[in-house]
Amino acid sequence: MSTERDFKPLNIAVLTISDSRSEDNDSSGHALVERIGQAGHRRADKRIVRDDIYQIRAAVSQWIADPLVDVVLTTGGTGVTGRDGTPEAVLPLLDKLIEGFGEMFRMLSYEQIGTSTLQSRCLAGVANATYVFVLPGSPGACRTGWDKLICAQLDYRTRPCNLVELMPRLLEK
Repeated sequence: MSTERDFKPLNIAVLTISDSRSEDNDSSGHALVERIGQAGHRRADKRIVRDDIYQIRAAVSQWIADPLVDVVLTTGGTGVTGRDGTPEAVLPLLDKLIEGFGEMFRMLSYEQIGTSTLQSRCLAGVANATYVFVLPGSPGACRTGWDKLICAQLDYRTRPCNLVELMPRLLEK
């Protein structure tokens, strides 16, 4: 009996949070979309919204409610300035927080940017059986998050365990 698993492509939506980016210069959003395709997943949607808690929450809520979206990736708005509100927008929507994601991201990011990583308030969680990952807005941070953490956990073939194999059980009561 073979223990090999087949890849399971997921539908992933990408949200860029920025007051200054457009489709022409959204390098972080484009980096994520490119990686989604390279990994064999499908882009469910891609949008850009202003750094406004209610616009962020509306977009993420729509995707969480859509049974055809498995994962939401956001980029931007995770810093500590007055306009950075992505964690505040997303946290109330989550059913469960995946604390280890932010911790591991900052550990990996420390190797690249040193103590500046403490300014990142990235996080991950589950909402209505949809995984949500909140990444910083720089292309480097998006590459680190996807390449070193998210990609393997969204691959059903990753052993000893991955987030995909838990998906059928996310709505258990």
